[in-house]
Amino acid sequence: MKTVLVLGANSGMAKALIRKLAGPDNRLILASRNTAELRKTAADAAVRNQGPEPLVMGFDALRPDTHDRFVQEVMRKVKAVDEVYLFFGILHPQEEAQKDFSLVQDMLAANFTGAVSVLERLVPHLERRKQGLIVGVSSVAGDRGRQSNYYYGSAKAGFSAYLQGLRNRLYKSRVRVLTVKPGFVDTPMTRHLKKGLLFASAETIAAGIIRAVKQGRDVVYLPGYWRWIMLIVRSIPESMFKRLSM
Repeated sequence: MKTVLVLGANSGMAKALIRKLAGPDNRLILASRNTAELRKTAADAAVRNQGPEPLVMGFDALRPDTHDRFVQEVMRKVKAVDEVYLFFGILHPQEEAQKDFSLVQDMLAANFTGAVSVLERLVPHLERRKQGLIVGVSSVAGDRGRQSNYYYGSAKAGFSAYLQGLRNRLYKSRVRVLTVKPGFVDTPMTRHLKKGLLFASAETIAAGIIRAVKQGRDVVYLPGYWRWIMLIVRSIPESMFKRLSM
C-alpha cells in the first residue's frame, strides 16, 4: 500500500484526483487550511475506498515557519510517504493586485515560496529512501509573462524552474518529479474569470495527471493542446509580443 500526501487537498483539481486515488491500494493524507471541508472530502473518499477514512491534517502554505512541524507530524503518523501531490495556490485578479501589493505577496508566497518550503522539508525523506514521486501543479501562465496575469505567472514560472532543478537533483535517487502545467480549469479559484472554450474540468486534469504518472512523464501540459498553444506563444518575438493584449 502506498502512502499518498495531497497538499492543498481542498482545491477543485485535488478533489477530483482524490476521487481517482481513493482505493485499497492507497493510504491518503489530505492537508489544507480548512480542515472542516477536508473532513467532507475524506468521508467521500472513505465511501469510495470502502475502508478507513484518509488522514486529515491542517496545513498552511503561507506559514513556512510551521512546515517543519507539519512534516515531522506527517512522518510520526505514517513513517514514510511514497507520493506527494502539491495543488495549493492563490490567483488574485491582476487588476486588483496592481493596486494592492499584499495580494501580490499572497500569490508569491503561496505559489512559490510556500511550495518550495514544504517540498524542501519533504524531499530528504524521499531522497533517503531512494524512491518516490513528487507531482507539482504549476501553470501554463509561467511559460511567458503576460499583462493579464504576470504576478501569478512569475510565481508559477519560478515553481516550474524549481521543479526542473529538483528533478535533476533527484534523478540519481530514483525519485520522480512531474511538473503539471494546466491551462484554464473550471474551479473555484477561477470563478472570477469568464469561462470559454479552452476551459477544462477538474476531472479532465485529474485524469491527465494519473495518465502522465503512469507514462513516467517529466512535464505535461493539460489538456494536451496547451503544449501547442504555448509553443506558439513562446515563439512570438518580444518586439511583437509586447504590443499584444494577452
